[in-house]
Amino acid sequence: MPADSPFDFSVLRSLRQQRGLTMDTLSHDSGVSVAVISKLERNQQSPGLDTLYRLAHAFGLSATDLLAMSESALAHRVTESFHRSGEFKFREIRYANLAALLGEAAAGAAVSRPEVHRDDTELCWVLSGRLKLTLPHEVCDLSAGDSVQFDAIQEHTYEAIADTRFLILHLRKDKRY
Repeated sequence: MPADSPFDFSVLRSLRQQRGLTMDTLSHDSGVSVAVISKLERNQQSPGLDTLYRLAHAFGLSATDLLAMSESALAHRVTESFHRSGEFKFREIRYANLAALLGEAAAGAAVSRPEVHRDDTELCWVLSGRLKLTLPHEVCDLSAGDSVQFDAIQEHTYEAIADTRFLILHLRKDKRY
């Protein structure tokens, strides 16, 4: 493969070793020859669509997922940002499929911003203090150590009952990475 290729199929070696498979076993499971697997793992060859599909299937992945893993770095680094929403303060990191917000709020602070949510699953974990979450048909009183998960598209309000530190995760339903 050319040195400037956007694909790095050495990820196959990592996946194979992670699962404790030999090249012979992967060859048997996928129907792809050991010679081709070896060349792919050393980035000496690019797979055809059928080969990509067969290898992905042997790992329990879709061909799209295997191709995505080979075209980008497996570790993605971001730097946190800071923002306020009402009297709530947040440190935040964002990726394509998730956002993690470390929040702080003083007793009596409240926030409701459903317009900023997409079709995410939201998880809230109270680290210290007490937080009240109000959903359309339910109220959750959360103390340190408690967590709740819900569909973020629902209108919801957070209210700090005491000075509170908490973690909110937004997990996108439509993306893998």
